[in-house]
Amino acid sequence: MSSGRPASTSTVILPPPYTMESATRKVRVAEDAWNSRDPDRVALGYTEDSVWRNRSEFVTGRDQIRQFLAGKWERERDYRLVKALWSFNGNRIAVRFQYEWRDAAGEWWRSYGNELWEFDEAGLMRRREASINDVSISEHDRRFFWAAPGPRPAEHPGIPEVV
Repeated sequence: MSSGRPASTSTVILPPPYTMESATRKVRVAEDAWNSRDPDRVALGYTEDSVWRNRSEFVTGRDQIRQFLAGKWERERDYRLVKALWSFNGNRIAVRFQYEWRDAAGEWWRSYGNELWEFDEAGLMRRREASINDVSISEHDRRFFWAAPGPRPAEHPGIPEVV
């Protein structure tokens, strides 16, 4: 725990209502969990009956979330994600994100997206809606470099402004 961040989302309870500090922390905890590429760990941050819309897919419950994530990280190799708080109010948080990944053919992609999150009173996510667009990039154009899987180091830049 030298980074000051917990090893597991299950050890961090950040219930609503959110403040700037707790919403920012909630986003970073989620980013770190997703960068672990561990579907079991990530699923612990969601309610048993959590409902997702991810692009054009609809997922309900932790078991489907685990299956979805396992398939995602099989397809999206060398995945590295950066999230940033966009807005928050009460038990809701809006996030923007970018992630980079390589497909089975070795082509690199950057995915740009926005998420809307809603939490229960314990701080587990009960609803997630994600809109995502993929852009083919050259390996030379990559922005996210750190040992993966694992959290983005504190000194690594976040999301650059979209140009």
